[in-house]
Amino acid sequence: MYVSRTGGSAVTGFTRTGGCPSTDDGGAIREVLDRISDKWSLLVVGALRGGPLRFGELEKEVTGISQRMLTLTLKHLVEDGLVSRTAYAEVPPRVEYEVTELGKTLVPLVIALADWAITHRDEINANRAGNQH
Repeated sequence: MYVSRTGGSAVTGFTRTGGCPSTDDGGAIREVLDRISDKWSLLVVGALRGGPLRFGELEKEVTGISQRMLTLTLKHLVEDGLVSRTAYAEVPPRVEYEVTELGKTLVPLVIALADWAITHRDEINANRAGNQH
């Protein structure tokens, strides 16, 4: 991995060896990761992997998320084309959210990252505890 400091900000990218992106792609990488790597986006995408859910169902699936944060997260995921929002002309109104084809390409990565986090949680927590002064 290549890391340089320019004007006080870190510029991070990967070399072209092994098919990894170059430093020229660093801005694009940061832009996408900033959006999907927030605290809730991956959890929402993961919750939707089994099929469409309504807002209330999503709120129950994603433990700890507030209504405001779920609304904001869904708005961003819809803007990015990772989740679709379908409103049905019914009384009462019904809105469902579903992972798009683009979002489905993210699901295996979300699952892999979640598995990694679960597998290494105890080790990471032990390291954190050992590094506290």
